[in-house]
Amino acid sequence: MIPLVILYNAVSLDGRITGFDADVELYYELVSKWNVDAVLMGSNTVLTGFGVKAGQTVPESEDAFQPREKDPDDKRPLLVVPDSRGQIRVWSEILKMPYINDVLVLCSRSTPREYLDFLDERYIDYLVVGYQQVDLENALEELNTKFGVKRVRVDSGGVLNGILLRQGLAYEIHLLIHPELVGGTTPHSIFQTPDTDEDGEPIKLYLDGMEKIKDDIIYLRYRVLNGMLVSGELYI
Repeated sequence: MIPLVILYNAVSLDGRITGFDADVELYYELVSKWNVDAVLMGSNTVLTGFGVKAGQTVPESEDAFQPREKDPDDKRPLLVVPDSRGQIRVWSEILKMPYINDVLVLCSRSTPREYLDFLDERYIDYLVVGYQQVDLENALEELNTKFGVKRVRVDSGGVLNGILLRQGLAYEIHLLIHPELVGGTTPHSIFQTPDTDEDGEPIKLYLDGMEKIKDDIIYLRYRVLNGMLVSGELYI
C-alpha cells in the first residue's frame, strides 16, 4: 500500500517551472492548509534551493553530530529526499527549515558506504530501497508501513514528477498557473521523460477543481486516471 501522492507546482502558462516570477507567498499559503505527513523533494531541487553544488559542505556545529530530540506531537511533515548518489551534504542547514519536523534520505545499494557513514555520523535517518537507483514504489510503501505516512506532497521538478507519473504512483496534480509565457527550449517543465520512453502514451487526467486565486493566477486540481492502491483503498 502506498500513500496518496500529490504533485504540486507553480508553472507558467506554457508549463515551465523556471524563467518566470512565481508567487512564492501564495504557493506556500495554499500548501500550509494541506494535511500531509511527508514532503517528497528531489535532490536537485534541494541543492538549487540552498544554492549549493553536489557534494558541497557547510560549516557544522557540534550539535550536528548529536542525536536530536523528536517530539511525537509535532505535526509538521517529514522531509523525504532521494539521494542515491550522496550529493547532499548540507543536512544541518536543511534541518533548520521551519516547516519540517525531520528528514529521511532515500538511498540504494549503489549509494557509497562513505555517504551512509556521513549520514550516520549526523544521526540522519535513511532507507536503502532499490539497487542502482531508489525504488520509489518500495520507498512509498516503507513510508506508509514504517512511518505511518498517508499523504505525500511532491515539491520537486519535472524529472521526479515524470518518474512518479510513469510508474503510476501519483494520484493528484495541483498547479498554480501564472499568466506568463516563458518559451525557449531549455526551461524545465513539470513533466520530463525521455523521448524514447517505452510507456510514452499520454497520461489521462480528470479535472477535479479550478478557481481564479489572485492576479489572474489559476489554481487547477487534477486527478490522475490510473488505478492504484493508496493506503489500503483502490482509487481509479
